[in-house]
Amino acid sequence: MRRPIGYYVHHQGAGHLARARLLAEALDRPCTLMGTFAGADPCVPSFLDLPDDRITADFDGCDHAADRPLALHYAPLGVDGLRARMAGIAAWAAQADPVLLIVDVSVEVALFARLLSVPTLVVRLAGDRTDPPHLEAFRSAERLLAFFPQALDGAANPDWVRAKTDHLGFLAADPVTHRAEEDGSIVVVYGRGGVGGSASDLAAAARATPERTWHVVGPVTGDGADAPTNLRLHGWVSDVGAFLDRATLVIGAGGDGLVSSVAARAKRFVCLPEARAFDEQATTARALAALGAAIHCPDWPAPEAWPGVVRAGLALDPERIGSLARTGSVGRAARHIGDLADRLDPRGRAPSRVP
Repeated sequence: MRRPIGYYVHHQGAGHLARARLLAEALDRPCTLMGTFAGADPCVPSFLDLPDDRITADFDGCDHAADRPLALHYAPLGVDGLRARMAGIAAWAAQADPVLLIVDVSVEVALFARLLSVPTLVVRLAGDRTDPPHLEAFRSAERLLAFFPQALDGAANPDWVRAKTDHLGFLAADPVTHRAEEDGSIVVVYGRGGVGGSASDLAAAARATPERTWHVVGPVTGDGADAPTNLRLHGWVSDVGAFLDRATLVIGAGGDGLVSSVAARAKRFVCLPEARAFDEQATTARALAALGAAIHCPDWPAPEAWPGVVRAGLALDPERIGSLARTGSVGRAARHIGDLADRLDPRGRAPSRVP
């Protein structure tokens, strides 16, 4: 049996797990996903549900302790969940003898894997990640994986980080070749990793553009009791793609999941980045705007500004954002990771067992 690959999955948002599932299915080696799944089945043959290590449910990923080592973001003392989490990873590594661990994402897990003598492929997210912890995690890795096109890479990254990065592109469905007929609608998408939308803000935007029907998918605060007739609040839906297919204009955040889905369908896009650590989504939004691939709105526009925002969005050439999607991205990424695994384990030796 070929030595397995481990894949560490961060808990924030749905994108990390969605990406991990796609790759686990496409890899030619056994792959174990590990992360905090909160008892839910991540729908893969092999997974390790790790204890939650968060101090609070809404913490920002740093412990802010004055004596925290400079190479780490999160190393609080006396947290049982953190101790159990790292012990679980170590026990799995000792038993499975993995050829490598993909880390998507955690500085601490990347450096811990290095201490366990496990090679890593560290996922690079967008944004300014030139702080000491990120750079040390990047330095410890065999290679860096960026699941976004090179055209969206931020300018702040050092040359050695860029040279170590393999840009694998958006991991999403292949570009849509037979596009559905657009119905003139505006679709607003809110994902699991953000705070959702405001029914009153959405109502004001829809009233300002009465000639357009607005469909909103995802969480919204407020009951929408005063919503105009051209605003439809759908909540969570099983198939966001069906709404995107018909949309003439898509409005949403700058996460990889939505951006890749918009690119695959070559949809005109207004990007309102949500607050993320290290300016992640704002960096993506600015890069898309610089390419003429989206309209970047740093904040939700005032009601009177919406007609102009919609006009600017409709004036976009959708092929600009469509050019960022590539056919066969998942298979290409899996082959790339498989080639790196083969290089690390050229004889494909069977797993060893620690006495």
